Amino acid sequence: MKIALMTREYPPEVYGGAGVHVEYLARELRAFEEVTVHAWGTGDVPHTAWDALRGDAPELAALRAVSIDLTMSAGAQGSDLAHSHTWYANFGGHLAKLLWGIPHVATVHSLEPLRPWKEEQLGGGYRLSSFCERTALENADAVIAVSNGTRGDILRVYPNIDPDRVHVIYNGIDTAEYTPDPTTDVLERHGIDPAKPSVVFVGRITRQKGVQYLLEAAKAFDPSAQLVLCAGSADTPELGAEVERRVEELKATREGVFWIEQMLPKPDVIQILSHATVFACPSIYEPLGIVNLEAMACEAAVVATATGGIVEVVVDDETGYLVPIEPGDDGTGAPRDPAKFAADFAQRVNALIADPAKAAAFGKAGRKRAVEAFAWPAIAAQTSQLYRDLVA
Repeated sequence: MKIALMTREYPPEVYGGAGVHVEYLARELRAFEEVTVHAWGTGDVPHTAWDALRGDAPELAALRAVSIDLTMSAGAQGSDLAHSHTWYANFGGHLAKLLWGIPHVATVHSLEPLRPWKEEQLGGGYRLSSFCERTALENADAVIAVSNGTRGDILRVYPNIDPDRVHVIYNGIDTAEYTPDPTTDVLERHGIDPAKPSVVFVGRITRQKGVQYLLEAAKAFDPSAQLVLCAGSADTPELGAEVERRVEELKATREGVFWIEQMLPKPDVIQILSHATVFACPSIYEPLGIVNLEAMACEAAVVATATGGIVEVVVDDETGYLVPIEPGDDGTGAPRDPAKFAADFAQRVNALIADPAKAAAFGKAGRKRAVEAFAWPAIAAQTSQLYRDLVA
């Protein structure tokens, strides 16, 4: 069967969990199907925006995505099925369905209505991204949710979707690649002391990831703990300035604060995760959270927000600690009481810093869970079977 896999991100241009997902899904699916990856500037068939849409206006960014969707759908001619990932490509899958009369499968890695802060980033383009997502999902032959929590969100946000068309297939992890690395050259290169405990964050600087709450919580971390932020460019200049201010304030009050802003090679991230006493995931919205799986596979204990699909990955008091959150009424998922959320996060981090044996035991249990429950070959097989059910 010929599958047109549509995505914004694909190696070497991967910046988030959706890109990681597509990278490994494409690799594993090729054991079952003939896969062609349509991606932005990379992949088997790279696509780029029309020159007329170049510019810095946020609305143009959204229009560029739609223009690439047009070229993706045209390139899907001859395929038996289109499978799209994120709103950036979902509309391309929908158009391919209309053009070529083929089924469209859409994987939901996040939902635009649950990320209202994106209007800061996209301006009027946020309404366009929401239109693309809604149109594609409501008309898709099958929708894949990456967790049961995400399935519930999809049916709540888009009640017109038939529940029978929404299937849960988890994200996966390559536990042969993400495995503990005992070496320390990467840590030493960045000035991180391997002999001291460390709290590590890996992720984008976006409202969704909750970096500001982590930096608030870090004020109360045990003084012996280092804080390592592997966090690249921010969604907006305003958010970037806020995080920079908070980091500088933290550095003024404690030692061992490291902010690594460049995108690190995967082996470097694996080494940093392998030496983490605690991996911190303060997200306020997370459909699954591949990064928690990556940390668990590297035997890091996890402290994460009890929200979305995270609760299906991290087992409280077994592979880490889940931090309760009571969202406010603004629809963003942000905590109603930010100070309490930060304090609760710090309390759980400090409990593991004070008990390295427990942190190590959580790490061992986390790797075991990643290996047993989130292996890529089984996830690819489930995806392939869904394709065959639709095409039959």
